[in-house]
Amino acid sequence: MNATPSVLFVCVSNSGKSQMAAALMRQEVGNAVEVHSAGTRPKDQLNPLSVQSLQEVGASTAGEYPKAVDPALLPRMDVVVTLGADAQIRRVDGPSFETWIIDEPSERGIDGMERMRLVRDDISQRVRRLSRRLLPKETPDGGSSQR
Repeated sequence: MNATPSVLFVCVSNSGKSQMAAALMRQEVGNAVEVHSAGTRPKDQLNPLSVQSLQEVGASTAGEYPKAVDPALLPRMDVVVTLGADAQIRRVDGPSFETWIIDEPSERGIDGMERMRLVRDDISQRVRRLSRRLLPKETPDGGSSQR
C-alpha cells in the first residue's frame, strides 16, 4: 500500500452512489486517504437527491462532477470499489478490487429522499469499514497496527 492509501469508487453514472462513497470517505478520513470516483458511463450532472442526502449529514460534493474512469489512474490505486453489479471495470495489476452490492430500496417501492437516505446509510457503513482497513490506528504502546 502507498504511504497515503488510495481508493477509487466506481458506479455506472458517477452521479450518485460512487460520488456518495467518495464524499463520505472524505468526510470520514479527510486527506488521510486519496479519494477518487468515476463512472463507466458518466451522466452530465450529479443526482440532486444524492447531493441533498449528503448535505443532510455534512458531506460535501463541492467541485465534483461525473467523470469517466481514467485508465491511467487505475494501476496506482490501492483499492478499487465498484458499487453495484452493473458497472464493469477492467481489472489491472496493482489495486485490490471489491464490489459492493448496495441495497436498492426502489425494488421495495421506496423512492425519493427516503430511498436516497437508505442508500447513503448503507454506503456510509461500508465506507467506515473500508477506512478502518486502509488507515493504521495508534496502539496504546505508541506503535501502529491496522484498525
